[in-house]
Amino acid sequence: MGRFGTALRELRGAQKSAKGVSLYSRFVNRPVGRYLAAGSYVLGLTPNQVTLISAAFSFAAVAAVALAAPSWGLGVAVWAALAVGFAFDSADGQLARLRGGGSAAGEWLDHVVDAAKLTALHACVLIAFHRFPEAYGIGGGGTGSDAWLLVPLGFQFAAVVTFFGGLLTEKLKPKAAPGSPAAAPSTLRAVALLPVDYGVFCLVFLLLGGGAPFRWAYAGLGAVAALFLLAFLAKWFRELSAVRR
Repeated sequence: MGRFGTALRELRGAQKSAKGVSLYSRFVNRPVGRYLAAGSYVLGLTPNQVTLISAAFSFAAVAAVALAAPSWGLGVAVWAALAVGFAFDSADGQLARLRGGGSAAGEWLDHVVDAAKLTALHACVLIAFHRFPEAYGIGGGGTGSDAWLLVPLGFQFAAVVTFFGGLLTEKLKPKAAPGSPAAAPSTLRAVALLPVDYGVFCLVFLLLGGGAPFRWAYAGLGAVAALFLLAFLAKWFRELSAVRR
């Protein structure tokens, strides 16, 4: 427990700002990632290796959604793999800070894996709807059932544009002056962001065995993601309009 405990204590004092972070990421994913980062440090893993572990869990879950018939057991396994992958996604950055800072290549790898994961996950839901329509309650072959195949495409569009738009906004906004105090996190904002938190989204896969309930819950989160995208785009454009380059 010596090195692990020391690493854990150092990580507690080297956390990123909680501004703009939902309650799930702040009180569930980051703390779990902190333990994984400390364990990875003791094992001598690099941040890039932790990123690849995150990718392995995430893409195993993604493949299972597309290839296996939906069931309650599959739903639990998919959710668990996605949640663990998300926690390792937090751990790689924490491990990098613990080791004295990350690299440009490491940040690039992390973002590429995140983008691939988002794109593949919704694509595999579309594949699952196409391969197992009766299991998801969209059988019958009518135009109504075909229209459900557009839902993962719309969700994918909202998720990818939000990811890219947020990332680009952070790159284009001027950096805060060194030593300037960080803005206090808003509890109201942290609650409001829960519907578009990736960790909360992963919970919907627990409904895979229900078929239609999964389909409606997934579509509902997709609609919320589209509404948040519009709000985010307006906010980011307004913030960047004041930036002169």
